[in-house]
Amino acid sequence: MVNVHYIFDPMCGWCYGATSLIQQLNEMSGVKLHLHPGGMIERSPLSDGFRQHVLQADQRIAQQTGAVFGEGYIAKIKSGETVILDSYVTAQAIIAAQLLGVSPSVMLKSIQQAHYQQGLPVADTDTLALLAQSLDLEPNQWLQPMEQAKAQLPEQLEQTQSLMAQYQLSGFPSIVYEADGRWGRVSVRHFCPRPQQWADFWKNMTQ
Repeated sequence: MVNVHYIFDPMCGWCYGATSLIQQLNEMSGVKLHLHPGGMIERSPLSDGFRQHVLQADQRIAQQTGAVFGEGYIAKIKSGETVILDSYVTAQAIIAAQLLGVSPSVMLKSIQQAHYQQGLPVADTDTLALLAQSLDLEPNQWLQPMEQAKAQLPEQLEQTQSLMAQYQLSGFPSIVYEADGRWGRVSVRHFCPRPQQWADFWKNMTQ
């Protein structure tokens, strides 16, 4: 069994670009995927001056990864409409979903699609509750796990920071793995345009 530690942030465009690679890992036998949220952005509005930078970065991500940024998202960024970014509440929802038995990578993908494709306000707890409901989680079950997740989040963020410091990781997405007592790290962005090489790398690792 190879333990793969995925260091991510829900509000990171490159993490959205890596979605298909992470999905491959999640479905691969011999791999156990662990998600570590990064806490990149405390709740804040996207500034007008940063919007053009975001659109340009998204174009590069789309070109290099094949990720599709939806018309709803692009229109929202271009419109000047208030866009609230919050790495904390979105990570909290991922932890809450996991407490209810949903794979954290599945909840992460749901949040990413809602934000980067539909332009939905994923910083709102009501939106996150609807996404949870779309994954067959009952609304009356959601509030308590969200509170539990809020309490757990600081410790998880601290663990992520320690992992990044230990392996000298500078940003998101990042991966470290443990196989047969050996630890290593892998450049996710290197493999983004090479999905078959990515699959081959992990197949060789698990044999």
